[in-house]
Amino acid sequence: MPEQKWTPKMVAERLEEAARTLRVLRVTGLKPLGYGSTWPDVVHDPNEAFGWNATEIRLGPPTPESITRMDEALNWLRWLEPDQMRLVWLHAEGVPRKVITNNLGVSRVTAWRLWMSALMIITSRLGRIGNNRILSTH
Repeated sequence: MPEQKWTPKMVAERLEEAARTLRVLRVTGLKPLGYGSTWPDVVHDPNEAFGWNATEIRLGPPTPESITRMDEALNWLRWLEPDQMRLVWLHAEGVPRKVITNNLGVSRVTAWRLWMSALMIITSRLGRIGNNRILSTH
């Protein structure tokens, strides 16, 4: 299998996937079996019955592969300084750029340069490590 050549775009996409996986883990709660009920929810108001409200779509639990990729991507953040880590994670979570620039107190261009610089740090570390499945933190 040829070695994977990492790019900043690939790193950003993997971090976005990690943020989505973490969000799904929080939403589903993943409780042990035996702590739920198979009975349907009780309808207290007749207006709420039979499809009067919008359907709520629940995401299924993440796959073991996506959790492994999330763990790897979260380890990459340890290579960054705390401010860089925060910036990269805000981007991965999909926080609007205007909110990010207000939180950091920098211009949009400066925030983008800092984000790209942090992605390049991760990319260069991944290039040195190679295509290992389990990445070390040193």
